[in-house]
Amino acid sequence: MATNQDIGTRGEDLAVEFLEAIGLQVLDRNWRCRHGELDVVAADGSDIVFVEVKTRTGDGYGRPEEAVTARKQQRLRRLAGIWLSEQTRPWRRVRFDVVAVVARRGYRPVVQHVRGAF
Repeated sequence: MATNQDIGTRGEDLAVEFLEAIGLQVLDRNWRCRHGELDVVAADGSDIVFVEVKTRTGDGYGRPEEAVTARKQQRLRRLAGIWLSEQTRPWRRVRFDVVAVVARRGYRPVVQHVRGAF
């Protein structure tokens, strides 16, 4: 049986494949600092995109994107600011997306991309 970590890793792999397929360039994965972690940092042209990936195996706890609460959004904004402060390249715009993955056993995973989620 897969652990939550295995499920999360698989979801992030699927999210990265999806993002690259639609033309985003992944710059960083699982970037960590003492305040937390950014799942995916990608470039969309001259825009920087911070992507939170949420993976579920069912809907018993709600849709994956619903897990990105206001508190989580605040933390992601803080982490994005720290990540940006370490960069030398200027970015035209900053965007926060959510990729929701539902990976039910026996079914093809469903990937939903919410651009500009917050």
